[in-house]
Amino acid sequence: MKKIYIVAMATLVSVACKDTKKENKVVVEEAKEVIAEETVNDQWEYLFDGTSTDGWRGYNSETLPESWVIEDGMLKSLGKGGDIGGDIIYGDKRYGEFELSVEWKISEGGNSGLFYHVVEGEQYEAPYFNAPEYQMIDQVGFPQKLEAWQSIGADYGMYDPDYEGVLKKAGEWNTTRIVFTNKKVTYWLNGKKTVEFVPWSDDWQKRKETGKWKDYPHYGKAKTGYIGLQDHGSFIWFKNVKIKEL
Repeated sequence: MKKIYIVAMATLVSVACKDTKKENKVVVEEAKEVIAEETVNDQWEYLFDGTSTDGWRGYNSETLPESWVIEDGMLKSLGKGGDIGGDIIYGDKRYGEFELSVEWKISEGGNSGLFYHVVEGEQYEAPYFNAPEYQMIDQVGFPQKLEAWQSIGADYGMYDPDYEGVLKKAGEWNTTRIVFTNKKVTYWLNGKKTVEFVPWSDDWQKRKETGKWKDYPHYGKAKTGYIGLQDHGSFIWFKNVKIKEL
């Protein structure tokens, strides 16, 4: 009887294990289906996924500058650019209303930025001649005094940011988010809203005509354009660059 009991128990355990494996397999398959469905519904487009620079090229150029490389799954600027030259754009598509997300870190004392609604042309020496810029900078370690409109998370030269409580040291990762609609624009830094404004409003127009961009007649006029990244002479790293159209 004892032997029969042991055999019976072993059989039950074996059946139970097989059933558990089947259940686990079903759970895993269901989870995969949910993830796949969420990915489809999420509608994010990766402009840089860590493996390829496809779609990226120099501003007013047909090729990617040698000063931009892939390093350990990150898109890195070697800091060879300046006020003019070195900036890149994602040239495969223009975007109007969108939500954009990017992770980035910058070297000590570094300065860079993210452009949108970029327009190309021989009359424009750099993206900032016509495109709005989300300011990326080492707020603490930058060697010169920064005005509010030059600060991290600003709509550069237009709207001062509120970055209190979310600053990170140079070399640490930041998350930037821009939500642009024709009725309202919001900039975010590490989960905090830094700027909010209404594009092309009377207030926006007044700031343009009296501030940094008064001598740049085409600044901010475009309602669609390319996404751009700035090489302003600093090492800067980008990853998970993604966008969805709104």
